[in-house]
Amino acid sequence: MKGMLYLAGAFSLAGSSVIAARFVHDKMGVFTISAVSLLFALVCLVPLGGRELVRTIRRCTARDWIFLCVQALFGVFLFRLFLLFGLSRTSAGEAGILTGATPAVTVLLALLLLKETVNRAAALGILSTVGGVLLIQGLLTPESGNAFSFSHLWGNALVLCAAISESLFNIFSRRAAVQTEGSSAGPLDPIAQTAIVSALALILCVVPALFENPLSALAAIGWSEWLALVWYGPFVTALAFIFWYAGIKRCDASTAAALSGMMPFTALLLSVAVLGEVAGWQQWTGGLLVVLGMVLIGGKQRLVRKVKQAGSF
Repeated sequence: MKGMLYLAGAFSLAGSSVIAARFVHDKMGVFTISAVSLLFALVCLVPLGGRELVRTIRRCTARDWIFLCVQALFGVFLFRLFLLFGLSRTSAGEAGILTGATPAVTVLLALLLLKETVNRAAALGILSTVGGVLLIQGLLTPESGNAFSFSHLWGNALVLCAAISESLFNIFSRRAAVQTEGSSAGPLDPIAQTAIVSALALILCVVPALFENPLSALAAIGWSEWLALVWYGPFVTALAFIFWYAGIKRCDASTAAALSGMMPFTALLLSVAVLGEVAGWQQWTGGLLVVLGMVLIGGKQRLVRKVKQAGSF
């Protein structure tokens, strides 16, 4: 359950990024947003990591660095690139429908790449989560106006690529966690791992950000945009990734897939509370299905833990 709580916190913070993006999306370039938020995250992570960060860098093997680079590429750089560019070419409703594909894609990849098994309770939990996400986004109720539009096909394709990037990040993170568990040094420290991944992603963002006139864009924004960037950095990036790495080493990828339904659910709650948007019955029903999915997955996790404990005697 501790791992599930970490993952729920990670995806809840990730869901708040939708609100933060609303304040800065049309004020500066995509790479500038990512670079500045990652810089803010590192300002918090480097002092917090301290000696453990230095020790982690020294003990990382070539395989560790490959996995860290892949996580930075898919989980931060490509995910934000596809999502922010996609949002400029499609509606928020259509984008939400496609990001809801992340749980299903993660489970499929976990079955194919990690050979994970999914029992009946877990399968029902994942289906409940996916159904809840679809209801939240209005896909199951066409009258809500969130149906797909072929005029937004390019934007929809970009957002779908963001969902696939997030799923690949989930899979690679879990595979890296499994491999480090078997090493003599043990798993990497979550804070140090988050700092390294953030630094690698920042390196990827800096050069393209220079072509977006970042200094003039930053000089023109107000205090609300700066607050959004600060939230995007230490909280959505740093704290969310710390929770993620602490949770994924305790849970399998299928569990993480189900809990990823917290992203659109949190975005729904904050859009109502912060932005004053109105949610209908289908959105609230979808939220309840997401919670039900987490309960079913939690039962599966408890069963797995009991089996392992029984096998240790």
